[in-house]
Amino acid sequence: MSNGQPTCSSLGLFLGFLTGVIWFLLAVLGVIPTFLGLLGLVGGIVGAIRLIIAIIGFLAFVLLGFCIFKRAWRCFKKGC
Repeated sequence: MSNGQPTCSSLGLFLGFLTGVIWFLLAVLGVIPTFLGLLGLVGGIVGAIRLIIAIIGFLAFVLLGFCIFKRAWRCFKKGC
């Protein structure tokens, strides 16, 4: 039972971090707009979807990266 803080395993944090990086890179490198173009979507909706995916990927990258850093720092300071 936790005291209001979410509990996640290190593997879950790392996989979330890695997923955020992958989604962010797919959006920034133009893979997602190409895929959406193949599905028949064009115009502003593709740009909006690309922006949303990039923002979500970046936030996952930053927040989960920070959680991994905190966990590693705590493990380094106190011992695992």
